[in-house]
Amino acid sequence: MYHHSANATQPAAGAAAGVLDPVSADSRDAIVFQRCTWCGTATYHRLLCPVCQGSELRTERSEGVGTVRHSTVLHRNTPAARNSSLIEMAEGFVVRGRVMGPPVGIHSGDRVRLSTAKDPVRGEPVFQLIDEPLRAWT
Repeated sequence: MYHHSANATQPAAGAAAGVLDPVSADSRDAIVFQRCTWCGTATYHRLLCPVCQGSELRTERSEGVGTVRHSTVLHRNTPAARNSSLIEMAEGFVVRGRVMGPPVGIHSGDRVRLSTAKDPVRGEPVFQLIDEPLRAWT
């Protein structure tokens, strides 16, 4: 028979602060990420720091500028081809998102800026190219 104990362990008030905090109205069109208060590592949607395993993460707002680390063209579950890219943000964390433009025209090293923080269909961030690529021989 189970009896609820009054001295059962309760979660700490600041536990998982980076992921479970409500997002303010002014940051709906921005990417929010977590930074470890112990080692300063920037992470995206984590409960623990991947470096020191610390649970004290503070939420910060990203500037929205990054670089494409990897891009893949997907033809599955969609009427037209689309891309899925890993974007390394200027703050040091990596996020998966979509870059607007022709899927074959997105390459590693392209600089991007956040367009929409959450795509209404897929729920992922959408980016746009900052500079048009100069690739005449590709």
